[in-house]
Amino acid sequence: MNQNTKSDATLTVLSSLGEIAREDWDACANPWRPDAGGVRLNRDNQVLDEIPEARCEERDTSVSALDLASEYNPFLSHDFLWSLEQSGAATRKTGWLGQHLVLAGPDGRPSGVLPCYLKSHSMGEYVFDHGWADAFERAGGQYYPKLQASVPFTPVTGRRLLVRPGPDADRRRSVLAQGAAALAQQHGVSSVHVTFATEADWQLLGEAGYLQRTDQQYHFFNEGYRDFDDFLGALASRKRKAIRRERRDALTGGIEVVHLTGRELSDAAWDAFFAFYMDTGSRKWGRPYLNRRFFSLIGERMADRILLIMAKRGGHYIAGALNLIGSDALYGRYWGAVEDQPFLHFELCYYQAMDWAIAHGLSRVEAGAQGEHKLARGYRPMTTYSAHWIADAGFRRAVADYLRQERRQVARDSTVLAQYLPFREQERTEPDQ
Repeated sequence: MNQNTKSDATLTVLSSLGEIAREDWDACANPWRPDAGGVRLNRDNQVLDEIPEARCEERDTSVSALDLASEYNPFLSHDFLWSLEQSGAATRKTGWLGQHLVLAGPDGRPSGVLPCYLKSHSMGEYVFDHGWADAFERAGGQYYPKLQASVPFTPVTGRRLLVRPGPDADRRRSVLAQGAAALAQQHGVSSVHVTFATEADWQLLGEAGYLQRTDQQYHFFNEGYRDFDDFLGALASRKRKAIRRERRDALTGGIEVVHLTGRELSDAAWDAFFAFYMDTGSRKWGRPYLNRRFFSLIGERMADRILLIMAKRGGHYIAGALNLIGSDALYGRYWGAVEDQPFLHFELCYYQAMDWAIAHGLSRVEAGAQGEHKLARGYRPMTTYSAHWIADAGFRRAVADYLRQERRQVARDSTVLAQYLPFREQERTEPDQ
């Protein structure tokens, strides 16, 4: 696809992230590195350009600027997405054929990108449309292939309409949204699915004719806590005691917890963690999505953005949790263990992550999809957003009706679940459990 827009910009489709320079992709996906002190850096930590002073001020006060440029999201980086492709985890063979949209401005430089894949199935997405596929195909339609604008295997909210900061940023985002629908029409596929988008992208996609969907996750928010004990002090008494008991029991029997990042990420640590990942993935999903090479690649390219929280007993690793570090959030991804230990999952995936985020001044922890059990441990219900372009008019009407009801139910669920939070202000109204 090579499509001209009214502004003389051009949309191009790339089948691989290897076809675009890392710096060009990241200039759109993550314009400002969080550790660069107000400048944008290349792979060798050389300064490419500075953030204008007005932009810095705008980022503190403007929702639009906050959505566009203020947060570094490691999953949107060229390093992460290219590692998925290069390792063989997200390729045509696995049902993830790259169809990445690149918007070039009048100067020929990429001014916007959209991570997108032609999918032959619905696995690894975490926004479930299997029922849609079944209904459409029973009615005589062909649901697959479809276009999926997302980060493969990653239920983490982030921008999807990725553009360089600038006065016409919203126009370029609209071009990407319209370009994805045009690409679907060109391919003759059933649909486009933009999942785990920011609310701002979700609103723009809705204006572009996409159907809007919501769901729910659970995130921990650091309310300026001095340390983990300060967080515990905000909880109702019995919840505070329960967490202290869980943390104590998780570390009995000589278990030691270590945090590994940067140069500490050795091959031995990755080998151990991959064994944990394969064990959990084989039991939970039937077939793990990632391979050992993927972890080596991100370890080489993103070591300072990775935190492995590992448990040892007798000098040997027995469990671990992988986290990626953003500018304002710690993102928990995978966990596994080769020994059973009560509450060790909660300790490594939740409490250690919360403790680390508080100590490093991060505002939140996102611990992945699902899990109402997170509520009792201080994680709050948060709405997630996706948008869906449907080609067939009749099918579109049916999906739109379903989504209207689903959005209402998600909103009701959020209201009810908020009553189960463990904080002291909930103590008087908390239902019996």
